[in-house]
This record gives sequence, C-alpha cells and structure tokens, in this order.
Amino acid sequence: MLKRLQDLTKQGVLRPLDYQFAKFIAQRVGESYHEYHDLVALLAAWVSHELGKGNVCLVLDEKSTKRVMDLPIKYSVALLEGLPDFNRWATILAELPVVSDGQSATPLVLTDQRLYLHRYWHFEKIVAQKLTNTAQAAAPSALASDMTAVLDALFPRTYGFLYEALAAFKGRETDTPQARREQVCDKLDVIAPAALDWSAIDAVLQQASQIGDLAALDKLVPTSACLNWQKVAAAMALTRQFAVISGGPGTGKTTTVAKLLAALVMEVDLTAGQEAPTIKLVAPTGKAAARLTESIGSAVKSLSVDAIVKENIPTQSSTIHRLLGAIPNSVDFRHHRDNPLHLDVLVVDEASMIDLPMMARLLDALPPHAKLILLGDKDQLASVEAGAVLGDICAFIDQGYSSQQATQLNQLTGYQLSSAQQGVSTVADSLCMLRKSYRFHAKSGIGQLAKAINSGKPQLVDRVWEQGFADIRNYPLSADNYQTLIKMTVNFYRDYLDLIEQQASPSDVLAAFSQVRLLCALREGDFGVQGLNQRIERGLERAGKISTSDDTWYLGRPVMITRNDHGLGLYNGDIGIAMYEPSNGSNDGASTPRLRVYFEMPDGSIYGVLPSRLPEHETVYAMTVHKSQGSEFADTLMVLPKDYSPILTRELVYTGVTRAKARLHFFAQPDVVTRAVRISTERASGLARLLS
Repeated sequence: MLKRLQDLTKQGVLRPLDYQFAKFIAQRVGESYHEYHDLVALLAAWVSHELGKGNVCLVLDEKSTKRVMDLPIKYSVALLEGLPDFNRWATILAELPVVSDGQSATPLVLTDQRLYLHRYWHFEKIVAQKLTNTAQAAAPSALASDMTAVLDALFPRTYGFLYEALAAFKGRETDTPQARREQVCDKLDVIAPAALDWSAIDAVLQQASQIGDLAALDKLVPTSACLNWQKVAAAMALTRQFAVISGGPGTGKTTTVAKLLAALVMEVDLTAGQEAPTIKLVAPTGKAAARLTESIGSAVKSLSVDAIVKENIPTQSSTIHRLLGAIPNSVDFRHHRDNPLHLDVLVVDEASMIDLPMMARLLDALPPHAKLILLGDKDQLASVEAGAVLGDICAFIDQGYSSQQATQLNQLTGYQLSSAQQGVSTVADSLCMLRKSYRFHAKSGIGQLAKAINSGKPQLVDRVWEQGFADIRNYPLSADNYQTLIKMTVNFYRDYLDLIEQQASPSDVLAAFSQVRLLCALREGDFGVQGLNQRIERGLERAGKISTSDDTWYLGRPVMITRNDHGLGLYNGDIGIAMYEPSNGSNDGASTPRLRVYFEMPDGSIYGVLPSRLPEHETVYAMTVHKSQGSEFADTLMVLPKDYSPILTRELVYTGVTRAKARLHFFAQPDVVTRAVRISTERASGLARLLS
C-alpha cells in the first residue's frame, strides 16, 4: 500500500505530506494489527488528502468510498484490492491504537462514521460547543424596555424613494395603477398586498404633490403588512448572544449592523455615566478590514441618533490576526481561553472566508459574556483552508424561527413573522437572511446574473445574458476575445499608472488601482493568474506605461502578499504598489528617491515598505476569485478556462460575478459556465450535525 501511495505522490495525485502521514501512522499501528496496515495507511493518506481539498473529515460511507480520493475507477479498485470489507472498517479502526473517539490523544478520531485528524476534530468540537452555548436568548435585563421604539426610530418608514419612483414615470404611459402598486410594494417592503385597500392607496399616490402627502399611507399600509429583513436582523441580534446576518451584495449588512450597534449603545444610559459596551470590528484580511472601516464609518455617519451614541460606535476595523495578537513565527495567539479578549461585542465581517481552525481560535478567545455577530454571504466560496463554517451554520437558515422567537421578534418589529411548524435547531433562532438588494435593482444585470447563478439553473443564466443589460457583457472565449481581454485590462490599468506619472499620492494611486481587477479561476496556464499577469505586463510595457527590463521591481508594479508577516503587519491578500518615496523638497541631488511598496492599512493609513523587506508576494494585475473575496471593483473582468475543471463551481462563479460593483466583463465558454453553475461545492464536516 505504501508503495502504491508513493507512486500516486510521484504522479502528483497525493501531496508528499499525505504520503508521509500515511507512513507515520502505519508504523505506529503495531505488529499486533499487521493485517490492517494497508487499510490504515490508505485511510491516513486519504483523510490528509481530503483536508488538503478543504474537507474537515473523511466520511466513511459506501458512496464516498467507491471512488478513493476521486480517482478513476481502475485506480480505486487497485487500492481497495485485498482490503477488508467496507462494512468492517469502522469496527477495525475502533480497535487500533492510533484511533479513538477523541477522548484519547490519538492522531486519528472516528466518530459518527467520520474520520478526522485529531486537531481538526478538536477545532470542530470547540466551534460547535461555543456556538451552541452562545446561541441562547440574551438575558432579559439586556433588552431595554423601550427597544421597540428604538428599532422604530432606527428603521423608520421613509417615503423619499417611493416619491422619486412615482415622479419618474408620472404622466407617462408607464404610469398605471399596477406600476404604482409595484412601487409601493417594493419601496415599503409590502408582503401582504391582498390585505390592502388599493383604491384608497392609489388616490393618495395620485394626489401627492410632495413627499409629506404620502404620510397618509401610514394607516393605509400598516406595519403588519410589511417585512423589512434588516429590521428583523437587528431585532434578532438584540435577542441573542450569537447572531448571523447573511445576505448577498448590496443587501445592507453593514447598514444593518451599524443600526444594531447603535441600539446596543442605546441600551445603556450614557448621560448617567454608564459605560458603553466595548465593541470591536474585524475581518479576515486587511483589504476586507479596510472596506469594513470605510463602510461602517459611512453608515454610522448617516445614523439619526445623538452624537454621544455615534461617538461610542467604533468605525475602525482590524484583521482577526491583529485582534487575537499574532505571535511572530508561531501559530499561537496572545489571546485565548486563559487570556480572553477585552470586549463586550465582536462583529466579524466576511465570515465565509474564515476557516475552521481560525474560527475555533476566535471563539476560544471570546469572554463568556461577549455578544458575537457574524456577517457574510453564505452563497460565496468557502474558506481557502479547511471547513465551511458559515455555510454549516447557515444550513438552518430556512428552518424559520421557533414560536417563542417569532413572537418576540413580532413584538419588537411590529411584523407578522410565522413560526416553524416543527422543532428547530437552537442556532436557527440566531440567523437572519437579508433578501432585498439595494445595490442591484431590477434593471441591474449583475444582480440578475448573480440570482440566476445561485439558482443552479443554466437556462436562467442564459436568459439574463439575452436581456441585454448595460452593466454586463458576455464574451465567448476565442482567440480574438482572448486578445480583447488583454487589451481591455491594459486600458483599464492605464488610469493608476497615469497617476503615478503625475506623482499623485500613494492613497490616490491605490484607490485608482482598486477600481479594476481581472479575476481567474486558475493559477497556471494561459487562463490563470501567472500567464495573464505576464501578458498584461507585456501589454503595459508595449504601451509605454511600465518598464520591466531593468529589474523585478519597477515603478507601478502591483503585488499581493501571500504569506503573513506579523512583524510588518502585512497579511495574506494585502495589496501594495511600488512607487518612489515622496520628495523631501531638497534639490541637492545627493540622493535618488527609493522605491517603496505602499499599502493601505485597515485604519486607512498608508504604509510604505522597502521591496527587500516584503514577505512572499506575487504580481497582481490578475488574481484568483478566492483571493478577491472581501473586495469589490467598479470594473470587474472575469475569465474562466476554455475547458471545464473541477475547481469551477456555482460558488466560484457567483463570488466572481458579485465582486463587480458597476460593470462586469465576463469571458467564458457557454458549456463551461453551464457545468459550473450546476455543480455546488460540498465540504465534508460534522459541524452542522453537531449544531443540530
């Protein structure tokens, strides 16, 4: 067996780590179990291999074990030849000294027909226990008696958008009762239109000559006929110690959490000298943290609350690594169970990017009383490393609320939420899905395309392309369109390079560069990051915008950090651009300006580092969709390989498309897109089962 595994390693099917782990485990089984050496060697290599693919465990069922490591059937049959019958595997493993149920310190853990590496079983237990313990109703004293009024004030009904919509087509052929009815339902979040008196409502709409005239709708369209999911999410988070607010791009996750934080601050009497809760904001990467800082700052500024409340809502975000206190050259952090974080409320943005080990460490460092709020899009790609924590948690999001929670939310919001017919998981009462996109309206191709991709139905995707939306362009792959992709990308990147020539500030240059990105599914080849970066560099050089002949480092080179450097405060995914140091004003000519690589830090400051000091990095005109998570670009170009690859899934296409904020340029073969949209990522883990 070890010889076969070694051959697979030489062929690139297995990692050297997988083979060495199998060898290590087989040597420790002992001669008493020599007849099972082959089985345990195979399973050890297999579980390590699955971890490399992002799966937390190996599920031991007949379906998954018919294809060993997804190998072709002939290889699977050869590996399984001579091994005990599958139905005996669990019994055999339970007898071996290298396997336990987790209660003993063994390298492998077998539980519920799932085989884990011990540390990943431990991480999963920590996450499940912490979330189950915190997914409880908040203490009654934590809810202010006037919280209903606070929520009404934070989520008021406004008629500005409705008035603008009505004015836009007033007097035109499109000004029909049906059109007006649709605008009322959309702008006022009406979910029970049949219960309304539309003749009376239409009379108000036709006679309204100013926004104030629409106030008559307060009685005609009661709150009980409406449903604003942002308000429900805030109310839910107020009632729970742990909460997840999920939603696609533009659904208002940041706006919702800003109002939620205002409500939490308003629970204490600041004027009487009571201390406001200590709130921390974090995201998995520096770029995501910078975006959270920007968006939460804007959201807090627009809140209609007292200045003293705003002053106690933080707007500065940091990375999770910085919050936990990363220790250089160590996987450990300064904050953990025995040295917990000093906070009362923790908001974590882009939670879909957080892998199982990092989530375990974050939860382990939370003080027992702390409120945890996770924000993220459950439909995005799972984390690069093992696990799909947000996806596992959100597996219960469609269960509905328990009768007790539904009653409480109805009291707080004035809505009429129905409760689930059957018992729900405790975690389900801590979840809310924002369902309305405020960025992508009905005329937005990006929003419609994302929705069609999420449906898993390629025919709906085709239908979106056929409608001719102005903000999306589809380019079937061909030799000509490949050149179009390169030329288009080169032209887009001229803007930031022009600013460098004009000696603009690093912050302006970084802002211009962040408006555009080419996203790929692969790393290698003509359609991967490496090949496209080289072609874009050559195109920019031919255009006279950069000069790469002298050195690896050239003026304007954009790079992305690929390995964390806690000492420098630079982390995987951070993007910087090489520019000359600003002149000090001296004209003595004694020194030439040096190149530095400038990064925007999570707090918005600009940090310059000498190229020689940078940790591992790569050129980043093009980047993978995985690396783009937590970012958005005004113009997004996206290219898929001409042939289907297993890496292409619905989640990958959806994540890439939703990075586009204003315009999407999509280069792909129709048959490749069809296959990708039909295939959804499924990561093996036991977290959802534990949470149920």
